Amino acid sequence: MPDLLLPAWLDPDQRRLLEELAARNEAAHGDDLLGILLSGSAGRAYATAHSDLDVVVVLTDAAAAGRSTVHAPDVDEAVDSWSELVTLPPFGTEGWWFRWMYAWVPVLLDRTGGELTEAVRRQATLSPEEADEVLLEHDRLDGWVNFAYRALKNHRDGRPLETRLDAAESVPWLLDVVFATAGRVRPYNKYLPWELREHPLPEWPADELLDLVRRTVDGDVPAIRETFTRVRAACEAYDTARGHTRTTDVLAGWDDHAEVFAGGLAGAGRDD
Repeated sequence: MPDLLLPAWLDPDQRRLLEELAARNEAAHGDDLLGILLSGSAGRAYATAHSDLDVVVVLTDAAAAGRSTVHAPDVDEAVDSWSELVTLPPFGTEGWWFRWMYAWVPVLLDRTGGELTEAVRRQATLSPEEADEVLLEHDRLDGWVNFAYRALKNHRDGRPLETRLDAAESVPWLLDVVFATAGRVRPYNKYLPWELREHPLPEWPADELLDLVRRTVDGDVPAIRETFTRVRAACEAYDTARGHTRTTDVLAGWDDHAEVFAGGLAGAGRDD
């Protein structure tokens, strides 16, 4: 049976299930078994009484071709081929939504001399070029500003429901911006508080960002304005690190509407 590196927080039943899974895959695949990952809540010490084990078995391409995900009450056993693991789906594609699945997961078994562990890390991080694509080519930065601006204009014009709707819709765009400027894939909503506290972002202390998100969802206008100021600072730091001015140039494109973001009453909108 393969020697597994099991996290200390797992209980005896979980450890037994993982050892049985590893032995079963060893017997079925031998040297074609390249590694085993523990994802989901159990892999992040975030499980509840309702959580199962989300396991990813990494096989050679040939071995993986004959396998599919197996769902059981206690264990979901997904299969990755080696080619799938080392391929990085671009933002907006179907595969993108699976990239955070690999964030911070324990690698229980790596028979590739560390290449598998590096491939797992790479799935959940963004190269500088990928971050630029998220922020700029896919308009997540400009899109967030647009939704924030619409919310502020609705507030200005006495439309509270519309303010809340646009403010709430801005949040996914905001989180893409926050994590892309840090070179990371945005977590699933369930794991946002966990990631911010366990793996802090330098520009965004967990309690401060979570408070801004909560208030924004409630349509709180001061929160939107404070967030705009914080995003500008994060973009300045990002551009300095990247050696360009592309994200700050996007924000500068909204300078004609500065009074709306600052709390003034003037400013015609792009969405008029």
